[in-house]
Parts: sequence; C-alpha cells; structure tokens
Amino acid sequence: MSANIYWTIYNDYAEKIQNGDIPAGAKIPSESELADSYGTSRETVRKALGLLSQNGYIHKVKGKGSFVLDLGKMKFPITGLISFKEMSERLGRKSRTLVYKTERVPASRVISAHLDLNEGTTVWEVIRSREIEGERVILDKDYFVPERVGTLTPEIAARSIYDYLENTLNLSISYAKKEISVEPATPEDRALLDLNNLSHVVVVRNYVYLEDTTLFQYTESRHRLDKFRFVDFARRAH
Repeated sequence: MSANIYWTIYNDYAEKIQNGDIPAGAKIPSESELADSYGTSRETVRKALGLLSQNGYIHKVKGKGSFVLDLGKMKFPITGLISFKEMSERLGRKSRTLVYKTERVPASRVISAHLDLNEGTTVWEVIRSREIEGERVILDKDYFVPERVGTLTPEIAARSIYDYLENTLNLSISYAKKEISVEPATPEDRALLDLNNLSHVVVVRNYVYLEDTTLFQYTESRHRLDKFRFVDFARRAH
C-alpha cells in the first residue's frame, strides 16, 4: 500500500509543479504534513520527495524544507549528442534558428588547434542564434572540416546540419567530447543573444567525431545562464 501512496504523492506534486499550480520558489508541505494528509508514514513521504528532487522538481534545504525549482529552465543533455532541432521538438516549445554566417574561411590559430589542422586551412564557419519562445538564448558557433561535410548553405544551417549530413551525405556521426565552463559574455554574445543584462554565459565546447574516429566539427554553444540547466544521469559502478 505504501508503494502506491509513494507514487501518488510523487505524481500529484509533479503534476502540480508542471502545471504551475505550485510556482517556482514555493515551499511544499513538510514531511509530517504530507504524511498526515496522505495517511502514510514519513518514510514513504521521504521516498516521494527524494524522487521529486532527483527528477529536478524540488530542492531540499536541510532544516528549512523543500522548495520548487524553476522548470522554465530547459534541460540540455551533457552526454547526449543531439541537434537543436531534435532538442526543440522534444521540448515542444516554439523555436527558430537565425543564421548569421555560413562561409568558408581560413581557420584562426585557435580554431585550427581545436580541429587539429594547420593554421589558415579553410573551414566552414556557421554562426547561428537559437530563439526559443521569442528570445535568443543560444549562440552556436560551428566549424566544420570541408572535406567531410561538402557544401553548407544558409538553408541547410537554418534547418538541421546533422539531418543533412546523416540523411543526404550518409555520414555516421558517432560521439563527442564536451567541455563546459562559465565565462564573461563577449560583445558578440551581447549582439546576438537577448542577455537581459546578464554578465556571463555558459559555454559548451564540442569536439564531434565520425564513426571512423575522424574529428570533423568543433562547436561553441554559448547559453544564456538563466534559461538552461545541463543534465546527466550517472550510476555508481560496483
């Protein structure tokens, strides 16, 4: 019986938080209050709250209680290799891509080092901002090895470059290494993102490899701090 109550408590509060019936920052009832309300033990309530915390609905503060987290922050996977188009479809939010640049340019010293190329080697540079529900919240700066990706156009960049590479060129994109940091916003960030006076951005650097282990893409995804949280799932090895 307690297992059913445990799931009932979890589902009740997950639904209320998702629907906005309990706003971000609100304190939810204590373990004792929930135990009385549902006619169960504090241990059962504790399990339900633990699952709500684990799944990003609440934050438990020792000695103070449990508080609702802001679900307006969109989950962006750390370990998954996913295109923005795929991510926005999963989120179910209105979005569009604004393409500022799709050109072959000589690689700078920094970009050539990231792609393990000689300085000055020609690369595709694609600069796009990602607008979600009317706000530009991601700036993507992509650099591709031309020998691997052929010709890129603004139309391809506006839709999905990965869709083009996989379904038109039949490339097998395999894995990526990622580095995540928080850095001061640049003048370019301020020009191409709606930062709303935020001074820093989250920068995710991706090194993307084909199935044959060839490094073919380096990306800087620059995210507005207040709109994204990065999620992962880890299981302890035994």
